[in-house]
Amino acid sequence: MSGVNEERPEERPEARLERAVRAAEQALIEFEIAVETFKVEVENFSRLHHQRLGPMYARLDELDALVAEARAARSGDPEDLRKAREARAAVMPMPGVEELFHDWLDSDGLSPEAAAMLTGRPVQPPKRVRPGEEARKLYRELARKAHPDLARDEAERVRREEFITRVNAAYGRGDVPLLQELAEEWAAGPAPKSEEPDGSEELYARLEWLSRRKELLALVARDLEDSAIGQMLKMAPEDPDRLLEEIAEQLLAQVAEREAELSALTRPVQ
Repeated sequence: MSGVNEERPEERPEARLERAVRAAEQALIEFEIAVETFKVEVENFSRLHHQRLGPMYARLDELDALVAEARAARSGDPEDLRKAREARAAVMPMPGVEELFHDWLDSDGLSPEAAAMLTGRPVQPPKRVRPGEEARKLYRELARKAHPDLARDEAERVRREEFITRVNAAYGRGDVPLLQELAEEWAAGPAPKSEEPDGSEELYARLEWLSRRKELLALVARDLEDSAIGQMLKMAPEDPDRLLEEIAEQLLAQVAEREAELSALTRPVQ
């Protein structure tokens, strides 16, 4: 009859808590995707900055030394001679262990380049700071499906962690074909287990774990943002690759200035 209130089925006590856990899991995964994306940009910017601009910085150091030496040769002034010695010493400092192995290690241990040298496997270095849109799309889809935080079973968590490590590496290089292969591999793999809802105590414990995980991830995000490269990336959040180009243009201009100055200092006096 119209107007009569119908009784709704009584909701299980754990149902609301279960929904909260699922929502927290999805929110954490989205946060981890954002952090991993920024981490990739920081590492790629650092690597490409070293690869592309390192020779320009070395050339500037050499020109600074040559200019200082030419100025000292002209003046004979003790202060100019001291500055020339310091400039020359700065060109080729004695490397420490960290500098010697700079290209061998990254934040996850052995870098892809070093691993390739040791195993003989070819590796595709990143071509850009920010992977292309197709790579970002594939990465987000895979992370949402295969993320280890979705696993409750330890064996399943280990399987997902090994898989997502490969996904992260491919994404860092912007390797779209490999990401597509990984998507096919995941789709062809074991179907996700349908888990029975946990009891209240287990659900509360899961919420606490997710909260702690988010706190740790927030610390990682803050460290990335506060790093020197992170601060540089904040200058060009929409196009970090353009920032590399701008720095290169500035360095080229500085090289041209130093070369002109050196030419003037070494020109024979009329």
